[in-house]
Amino acid sequence: MENRQSLRLELRQRRRALSPQLQQLAAEHLCKQLSRQPIFLRSKRIALYLPNDGEIDPTPLLHEALRRGKACYLPVLKPGAENRLWFVRFDEHTQLEPNRFGIPEPKADPRKRIRAEDLDMVLMPLVGFDANGNRMGMGGGFYDRTFAFKHQTQNHRPYLLGLAHSCQQVDKLDTEHWDIPLHSIATESQILVASRSHWHRDFILG
Repeated sequence: MENRQSLRLELRQRRRALSPQLQQLAAEHLCKQLSRQPIFLRSKRIALYLPNDGEIDPTPLLHEALRRGKACYLPVLKPGAENRLWFVRFDEHTQLEPNRFGIPEPKADPRKRIRAEDLDMVLMPLVGFDANGNRMGMGGGFYDRTFAFKHQTQNHRPYLLGLAHSCQQVDKLDTEHWDIPLHSIATESQILVASRSHWHRDFILG
């Protein structure tokens, strides 16, 4: 556990060390890559996130999705629940307020929520990743708990796509039974389709 915490700290430092210019360039390259992928073009309901702590910024892709008329959702900390997320509809008129971690999120309006199972695609932040689709998060288990249903169902939806800077890749991550594997990972320079994924490579790459 100590080694995992040390690795998490090291990888967070790597991404925070990137200059604002490199962060902006990475965000632009990420948007250019993903905006032409079949899975993005087909998805009608997409969850994204607002960047924090040096995370690669999907905001340009968020704007592109809105421009294409897609329904976009942001994660909201579920009140009274142990580290779980809701997903709330977002558009250019949505008001944001900081959650307990200081991350902006929409108000938890029940009329604008969607079940995690009903999303087509989820773009989630990473602290670290490997080529097998294993993901290291911030340690709170929010995404793992929210998408735990993926362990019990053969339903492909939603497609789970991790976003990270290429400097956050490691050779191999140790996993726990509750970890939810990703279908693929996108960085500013490449898209890795997880070798353990049951999805066909051409579904995302076209």
